[in-house]
Parts: sequence; structure tokens; C-alpha cells
Amino acid sequence: MSSIEPNPGSNEAEPIGANLGAPAQTPASPRKGMFGITGSGDVSGFGGLVRREPEVVGSPKPYGGYFDEVTDALEEAFPGFSDAIEKVVVDRGELTLYVKAERIAEIAQIMRDDEGLRFELCSSVSGADYLSSDVRRLHVIYHLTSMTYRRRVRLEVAVPVGTSVPSVTSVYPTADWQERETYDMFGVVFTGHPNLTRILMPDDWEGFPQRKDYPLGGVPVEYKGAEIPPPDQRRVYQ
Repeated sequence: MSSIEPNPGSNEAEPIGANLGAPAQTPASPRKGMFGITGSGDVSGFGGLVRREPEVVGSPKPYGGYFDEVTDALEEAFPGFSDAIEKVVVDRGELTLYVKAERIAEIAQIMRDDEGLRFELCSSVSGADYLSSDVRRLHVIYHLTSMTYRRRVRLEVAVPVGTSVPSVTSVYPTADWQERETYDMFGVVFTGHPNLTRILMPDDWEGFPQRKDYPLGGVPVEYKGAEIPPPDQRRVYQ
């Protein structure tokens, strides 16, 4: 397999090709390769892939459908709307409200209780890690459903590592175990949670497995007389 030729006008160092039996090597830039993991193998064949920085910008009004009704009702019910909501994004048929982390519990309360909103169910709380593309790399996403109006909306907050997020369990009890899972996998601390402990990993586990900089690790696997090394010991294609 031929190596990827460096761009003559680029200041980036030429990738080092990997040899059979050599320790796995990954590109120095976390924006290269498929996963951005340091010290582990990328056997996908796309080790030299350069990914573009994502840019999420607010959507202009009118949003269309019931999205305008939802945002207008929230703005009317919550006087601090402009201070608490960073931006409103409509993408792929979904309405997402980007909320300042410290205001998420207040917004959740209004979303549930206001007569014009009535988002009674929090069906999901999950996390995402935007390593190297966002200073506030840890995002928490809430999926809310209005059983009354048959509507859905997403709330999203972003915090840097080490910054906590208020728990919404007092508003949505269904968020209890989901916040625990987000803490367990991403290390987001939810203040006010009744029992914020690990839920998938052992209590003494070190690290947060779904962060982008978490090492893959692994154990050798025997397969039809051949031994497959763990991911962090495989060669990488660049």
C-alpha cells in the first residue's frame, strides 16, 4: 500500500509509516485519522484522513412547523430566555436549544410545566465528546417529548472538563440512571443528583471510556490459529 504524499505547501510533518510488528502509531494531530485516539491503532485504512472543523450556527426565524410555537412559548414563559439560550438550531428536522449549563434545570422546569409547552417526558440524557473542536468539549443532550402536543425537542449544554452541570432529576425522575451513565462514560458531574455513582463500570474504574482521548486497550484474541493483537498494538495505515 502506498503512503499518502504530504502537501508541499503544508507545514505538517510527514506521517511515519508503520511496519509489521511495530508499535501502533497514530497521526500527531487529533483531527487526523478516524477516531483521534492517541497511542492506539487505526486499521481502517483512513489513518491520513483530515477532518474539517464542525461549525454549528444558529438558525434564523422562522424555523418552520411547530418549532416557532415552542420557542415563542418558552420566550414568553421564561423572561431570561435571551440570557439562558445560547442559540437555536434546526437541523435534520430537529429543534435543538443550546442552553447555558447553569440554567438547564430552570429551562427543564419551564419546558415541563408551562401550559404552552408541556414536555412531560425526558426520554434520554446522553453525552458527547468534541475533543479538539470545542473548548467546552463535553456536551450533554436531553431529548424531551410532549405527550400532550406530540412534539419533540432537544436541549444541549456544553462544558469544559471539570465543570459540573445541574441535575434535572428533580424535574424529570427518568434522568436519574441516564445522568449516572453520562457521568460513568464521560465524567460529567451532575450537581444535585441523589446518587451519582458509576452504573456500567466498576466503582474503582479509572477514566471515562467514551471520551475521545480514552485509550482503546484490549486483549489478544486467537482466531483460527492466528492471534489478533489488541487495538493499541496493531499497525496503523497512514
